[in-house]
Amino acid sequence: TFAWRERVSDDVLTHIPALRLFARSLTGRYGEADDLVQDTLVRAISSAGSYTPGTNMRAWLFTIMRNRFYNDRVKRARERPGAEDCVSSQPSSPDGQYWHVRGREIEAALMGLPSAYREAVMLVLVTGESYQSAGDILGVDIGTIKSRINRGRRLLQVALGEEV
Repeated sequence: TFAWRERVSDDVLTHIPALRLFARSLTGRYGEADDLVQDTLVRAISSAGSYTPGTNMRAWLFTIMRNRFYNDRVKRARERPGAEDCVSSQPSSPDGQYWHVRGREIEAALMGLPSAYREAVMLVLVTGESYQSAGDILGVDIGTIKSRINRGRRLLQVALGEEV
């Protein structure tokens, strides 16, 4: 079993960049995205026994991440400690990451998409998931994924001022 665990751990590591991208699309914040990736990896390691070798590990990890994000969101809504404009939610130092102007525009347009479209666009167009895999992760038919991506692309074009 040690060799299997070592192989699974190597496979998990190859998916971290895609997990970060998807987490960023869900949370909208770098720090929260990194925390979500970490929580996902911890859950995946603790649930390694439920993973079936030979199946799509990437989809399994994305599903864990998405479920964790929405479960935490529901939990936070019930346990809101203070007002939304509470000073504790504001960063204490400016973000040091530099984005080119167009990159910021694209990111803002992506984050402005309704979550159903944003998730489909991020999974298929940004992380490279297949339509079928994205459908499995999001729990919808492949036709729904294709429709969401088509509508998401059009909404992005409109938001970016491009001709549709």
